[in-house]
Amino acid sequence: MDTAERTENTGEEATGRRRWNRPRLPRWSRRARRVRRITLGVLLALLLPLLAAEVTLRVNYTGDPAEGTRTRDRDALWLGHAWVDGRRTDADVTALVRRLRDTGVRDLYVHAGPLEHDGTLPKSAYPKARWLIDGLRRKLPHVRVQAWLGDEVAPEKPYAMHLERPATRAAVVASTRQILAAGFAGAHFDLEPLHSGDRDYLALLDSLHRVTRAHGAVLSVAAHQIDPLPGFHSFWGTVTGHPKWWSQAYFGQVARRVDQIAVMSYDTMQPMPSLYGGYVAQQTSLALEATPDSTDLLMGLPFYHENRFGHFARAETVPAAVRGVRLGLSRTDADRPAFGVALYVDFAATEADWTAYERDWVR
Repeated sequence: MDTAERTENTGEEATGRRRWNRPRLPRWSRRARRVRRITLGVLLALLLPLLAAEVTLRVNYTGDPAEGTRTRDRDALWLGHAWVDGRRTDADVTALVRRLRDTGVRDLYVHAGPLEHDGTLPKSAYPKARWLIDGLRRKLPHVRVQAWLGDEVAPEKPYAMHLERPATRAAVVASTRQILAAGFAGAHFDLEPLHSGDRDYLALLDSLHRVTRAHGAVLSVAAHQIDPLPGFHSFWGTVTGHPKWWSQAYFGQVARRVDQIAVMSYDTMQPMPSLYGGYVAQQTSLALEATPDSTDLLMGLPFYHENRFGHFARAETVPAAVRGVRLGLSRTDADRPAFGVALYVDFAATEADWTAYERDWVR
């Protein structure tokens, strides 16, 4: 063996010794490495679908709304409790009439509750209801004044209203008769959080609708958003304990039992106007598919500006929401007459909110 060959073999042997004699990592270090790899894999498994969903929403916000996707004069406005407890004046009514006269608002949901947890409603909760109803009837005869009634509900809120109790449901029906006797043109219910598939809620709506039909009045509800992905409410409920969404099928079951359903299409956790608008477009399409033609469908607009978990004021804007509504309407049922938007809420609204609604939706 010549010198070059001995040198080459010696190098191979040295390399091999270095490879095979490399010290092993401590067991805790190997375990940490495995944990990091698993964590990375889980994060990717969660983030990639989320990223794909957000890209889909952004794409959903593109395009031009169809001509004519504007108000059908079936819009609604949620009004705070001050309108029936004595804090508002005749001057306030005059200003409200001036505000609404050239808009598409037909229904006013006036907060007349909340309901007690047992379903009863003290008459002392709405002492000025007749004053408001009569004043608006004289000045805006085409507008219907509905009583907005709500409460928290079990099982997610175990201390609150238990719809599984027949006595509670019977009390809610009695409270509805009470507010119709007070002169309201309808009853608007906002019971939260209602889980998808709640049969007791459907039974309550059946009973309520018999009463409102007999009085020639309107039964309307504020509805949860629809699963953005099939079965998402089940996944979210397992992870958080709060299954925020309804299945599309359950949304349809609710919509068939009422005269009017208003989707609370805000508090969406979307961080940008384009993503929020794309989300509203998706919700509008899903709701249109599930709502019968005989039921008025309204999509909620965020007339408030809080910043908290689930709601970014910079993202959830009226222009983004209206554009999303128009896009969803254009793609799904552009000529549907029983359709509108619902403005939440009067006491938090700014001039910019009203301007955007009138510019982008009414005109």
